[in-house]
Amino acid sequence: MAPTSPSASALSTATPPARPRVPISPLFDIVRGPDGQDRMEVAVDGVALLRLVLINKGTAFTREERVALGLDGLLPPQVNDLELQVARAYRAYCGEPTRLAKYQYLRALQERQEILFHALLAHHLEEMLPVVYTPTVGEAVQKFSALYQNPRGMSLSPENIDRADEILARYPLNDVHMIVATDSSAILGIGDQGWGGLAIPIGKLALYTCAGGVSPFHTMPVALDVGTDRDDLLADPLYLGTRRRRLRGDAYLDFFERFVRAVARRWPRAVIQWEDLAKDSAFTVLERFRDQHPSFNDDIQGTGAVALAGLTSAARLIGRPLRDQVVVVHGAGAGGVGVADMIARGLVADGLTWEQARARLYVLDSRGLLVDDRPLDEYKRRFAQPRARIAAWGVGAAPDLLATVVHGGATALLGLSGTPGAFGEDVVRAVARNTPRPIVFPLSNPTSSAEATPADVLAWTGGAALVAAGSPFGPVTLADGPRAVPQGNNAFVFPGLGAGAIASGAARITDGMVMAAARAVADYTAAHHPDALYPPVSALPAVSRQVTLEVIAAALRDGVADPALTAIPAADLAAAHAWHPRYLPVVRRP
Repeated sequence: MAPTSPSASALSTATPPARPRVPISPLFDIVRGPDGQDRMEVAVDGVALLRLVLINKGTAFTREERVALGLDGLLPPQVNDLELQVARAYRAYCGEPTRLAKYQYLRALQERQEILFHALLAHHLEEMLPVVYTPTVGEAVQKFSALYQNPRGMSLSPENIDRADEILARYPLNDVHMIVATDSSAILGIGDQGWGGLAIPIGKLALYTCAGGVSPFHTMPVALDVGTDRDDLLADPLYLGTRRRRLRGDAYLDFFERFVRAVARRWPRAVIQWEDLAKDSAFTVLERFRDQHPSFNDDIQGTGAVALAGLTSAARLIGRPLRDQVVVVHGAGAGGVGVADMIARGLVADGLTWEQARARLYVLDSRGLLVDDRPLDEYKRRFAQPRARIAAWGVGAAPDLLATVVHGGATALLGLSGTPGAFGEDVVRAVARNTPRPIVFPLSNPTSSAEATPADVLAWTGGAALVAAGSPFGPVTLADGPRAVPQGNNAFVFPGLGAGAIASGAARITDGMVMAAARAVADYTAAHHPDALYPPVSALPAVSRQVTLEVIAAALRDGVADPALTAIPAADLAAAHAWHPRYLPVVRRP
């Protein structure tokens, strides 16, 4: 059965007064007509209009529009509405033979008719999320240069960063609200991917629109192409990125400084999401710029928030408070330390002191448990255990994962290592000996990097474990029937976090706003899916709405919201920025 057509204005005209109305683009804008209805005014017609992907309606242009806009004879005779277009596009999508081919189909559709693309994704979100996002996007990143067809977003490199102001001034959208930027140094579990990492911001922004209601007329994906250390990419004649080794040290930070300053001059309220930066730079970039410009790191803060939400749900299902859990985090990169930080904050919020929280939180890197007398990167130090606390274990300088689980009495095990098979049978059974309902979250992406398969974890614990994964896994068949595997996906957090920051006009994104996002996910799960660790992916838009409202409220509490908006209810602020895919009447600009 064909899906129903979405209904809502293409761009709200109830924008709060603190953000002045700016024309969307020099080529088109949404205006209120004399009849009181929104319409799209365009500065081009004919073939040029059909190439303008953000407003091209294809076969949905009415007969009157075709005549008035010079499209008569350029389109098939039949006029189709959005509902029928979605049905046709979905049939074509289903005909593609592989997930990568489906990804390419969706990307090509996005470059022809953006509103149709978002309508299709909204109608089939649960089915298409693994294609536009992890795990398929990982393969797309690896082959991005070879698959390249159409330009999208901005690419800044050492060759043009000196012209950043000029480049951003030419971006075809005048009022950017949301930017996702990557240097592609640590893509999922596949590492340095050079310029190809641009596929990640493109996919993330699709979810900002589909789940968070952020208008595609106000977004920009960015590749910060500081080079690559991959010899195979540098030698590949098809590679489209800059052919140089990665910038490091002061040169790297200067590059980012130039980018942030240029963004601040062009769009002072645009939120920047840092994406897939390597652990040696992710924390530095976050701390350097978070007070200069509204920005956050999804790998650190988004992953942390979604992990805390899942642990909160697990504690509720077990009937044992979060503060009573002993948590082992395996992996001390950006994601692992971000998760440790959020769990520590969650334990403190549940009644512990910071020191008590640290005593119940064990973090391991590739060399074993973080201990304070080991050589450690600075960002790991705050989660290092005092040597005196583990001296009685008698297991050496840096206890391994099994020793930590056994001697630490772990009740929860979270994987952020990117090491497939790291949670072996011995480790999982050891957690199960510490508690009747072990919590085991192999969260590394993509699927091939998961620390264990949910099927193995459930088999080794006799079905007792509470399991969530970072990537999609199919249901596991147990003696009492199939059990779905919930997905601890950052997509439950970042669309609402970004949308809430935009709607509140936040000057910066606070730890309180990130904590509010985590609580919102857990609260939504408890209210609507009380037997689950996370909601189903199909609930992403509803979850994001709750996250958006809670983030707005936190921005107001923390005093970072635009002062002109403080008297406006959070629901009104959110509604003023909500976007849904539908076609508007199109007229030639007077």
